[in-house]
Amino acid sequence: MKSNVILGSSQFQVDFSKPLDISMPLHVGKDNPSAWYVAPPTIEPVRTEQFTGAVAEGGSVNFRNISFNPHGHGTHTECVGHISKEVYSINKVLTQFFFSAELITIVPEKKENGDEIITWQQIKSALQNKNVQAIVIRTLPNLSDKLSKQYSDTNPAFVEANAMTALIALGIDHFLIDLPSVDKEMDGGVLAAHHAFWEHPEKTNLNRTITELIYVPEEITDGHYLLNLQIAPFENDASPSKPILYSVS
Repeated sequence: MKSNVILGSSQFQVDFSKPLDISMPLHVGKDNPSAWYVAPPTIEPVRTEQFTGAVAEGGSVNFRNISFNPHGHGTHTECVGHISKEVYSINKVLTQFFFSAELITIVPEKKENGDEIITWQQIKSALQNKNVQAIVIRTLPNLSDKLSKQYSDTNPAFVEANAMTALIALGIDHFLIDLPSVDKEMDGGVLAAHHAFWEHPEKTNLNRTITELIYVPEEITDGHYLLNLQIAPFENDASPSKPILYSVS
């Protein structure tokens, strides 16, 4: 059943029975996607002298500890607290969860120094609907190995800073991409694209979010969508997240 949705001055129909999940699941083991040199996540039963948190080992319930890094272990959404001295929590910054969004697909440009960069010209050429609140970027090649890729020390593609500046001029407040960072892996701590998007520290914007390490399957076509940006309620600069797209008409 389709429902009428109004976002700002736009109205469209959405079929909420057909969600398109663009997050990556987090699981134990070395084939979990990873970046920034973190060890694999762990999910382990609590074990004490009086209690075992595993039914398979004789416990009454499964009761597990989970250890992971939101930035390094999969799909996550972050706020300006990621780069600021001030403490900002994504759980307090992100207070609305539905946004009009445009999905585009880009092949990063290869430079002579080996870098691969997503440029403003590429984004501008691919973006058909500029009256949206969020942009979702799928990079090519889009192989399923993104679901288990080990990104550390591979110099992944990144976004040029002036592209972020141009996007906020269009009114984009939420940026989603299938890379571990919008910035170059080793840039001496400059983080130019992060700073540009949040206009930090000159005119720091607390409302914008960046979501990294998404995965957009091939069968999801480029175009206009309704985005539901779901996060876990961590009081931290970043949280694991579950962005969902819905087709609109």
